[in-house]
Amino acid sequence: MQLDFNKLIEELSYNPKEPLLFNSGFFIWFFALFIITYSLVAHYRNARVITFVLFSLYFFYKASGWFVGLVLLSAVIDFTLSNLIYKTINTHKRKALLVLSVVLNLGMLFYFKYTNFFIQLYNEACNGHIHPLNLILPVGISFYTFENLSYTVDVYRGHFKPVSRFIDYLYFLSFFPKLMMGPIVRAADFLPQLNKPYFVSKEDFASGFYLIFSGLFKKIVISDFINVNFVGYIFDDPSKHTGLECLLGVYGYALVIYSDFSGYSDMAIGIARWCGFNIPPNFDSPYQSSSITEFWRRWHISLSSWLRDYLYIPLGGNRKGKVRQYVNLFITMLLGGFWHGANWNFIIWGGMHGAALSVDKAKDWVCDKLRINKKQVILKAIGIIVTFNFVCFCWIFFRANSLGDAQAMLHQIFFNFDGSVWKELYSNYQSVFLIMLIGFVLHFVTKKQEDTIKNSLVNLPLAGYLTIAFILFFIFIQIKTAEPVMPVYLQF
Repeated sequence: MQLDFNKLIEELSYNPKEPLLFNSGFFIWFFALFIITYSLVAHYRNARVITFVLFSLYFFYKASGWFVGLVLLSAVIDFTLSNLIYKTINTHKRKALLVLSVVLNLGMLFYFKYTNFFIQLYNEACNGHIHPLNLILPVGISFYTFENLSYTVDVYRGHFKPVSRFIDYLYFLSFFPKLMMGPIVRAADFLPQLNKPYFVSKEDFASGFYLIFSGLFKKIVISDFINVNFVGYIFDDPSKHTGLECLLGVYGYALVIYSDFSGYSDMAIGIARWCGFNIPPNFDSPYQSSSITEFWRRWHISLSSWLRDYLYIPLGGNRKGKVRQYVNLFITMLLGGFWHGANWNFIIWGGMHGAALSVDKAKDWVCDKLRINKKQVILKAIGIIVTFNFVCFCWIFFRANSLGDAQAMLHQIFFNFDGSVWKELYSNYQSVFLIMLIGFVLHFVTKKQEDTIKNSLVNLPLAGYLTIAFILFFIFIQIKTAEPVMPVYLQF
């Protein structure tokens, strides 16, 4: 009996090798218990809030250990400062409080994420001998830091009144569906829903079901399978593979990162829908974009809109002439790349996207002057092909383990293509290429077709939902890898 109790404690405790994720087996039991408990208290506001906060904090503990304390600490800091900003009349004091919030939030993010990067830069530039610190990047810190910042900035701007109860702010910040990997939710979108009576319509349930299981399909069947069985091999050492293999590996990674991140975002939005919350979509078929500007309206929408509202516009946006607009775009994306990680690959990736956005704006200006219709079918098709391949080119730097690996991959693609290996490659990776084809086909499913699928679920009886879920779980179990595949954005 003692052994069983110890085993239970071990299962309930944080395990760094098996963090709690949406696609983990433990999450099924966690979510089942949560839904049962939440449904019992859902119509009582205070009980609903406390229940959700407790489950969210435990979820984060099971996913990241005692770093859950950072969520609590940052919640205390920004709840306090936002209320002080709101109550303070003196302009200089309000601005000082805002600066304090920015410094504390970015300081915490900087310490964990960028300290060793700057130690390395100092050592290289000044022949220094400072040893890197033994730091572990807390899960989700980049996401909840941006949520904290947007909250205090919006309060400072007078966009809304801050909540007066700490538990409500902690609810917003720790909301477990989006805590670790977003979407980055604005308080102005989330908090008003807190006071609405709990209600989940048949449409909400059907939409949530579709988002959760389509998200799992994208994560497990498409992303994990392609990553484990092909893409990982290619990027581990590009110099060992021909240019054709490397190119297909890059196209494969385009599906891996999209299916992984959008799948996780869809699950978060679907779970929130079942809990009575509407969270805006985070992806909108980005590889259908015919320009890099359109791509960033469709890719990681919560981050790109955050960068626009809290960085690009404060820098001046497009209000100070064309040249300044291009510079602002470049700076915004450069910092966006740095947000993803403290290494040169991410900075180069962000810089390339910033440069491309500037060129795209210049191109639009020329087309408007020459009255060229950019919506022509041929031009749009060319735009989709060019945009997709440019994005894939940038993904090389994003995914490569080092700048040297990125250079090796480019060298293989451009100077050692060797198309003669195609037959052998196809023979060895038929299943991978089939999944890639399915992934790209599904990516080009139209909104109308998605809505048709969702609508067909609305009047489905419970037995129908359970049957579909059982079939999908059976597929997931057959394809799921033995070792858990960590979500791509868990490292950010």
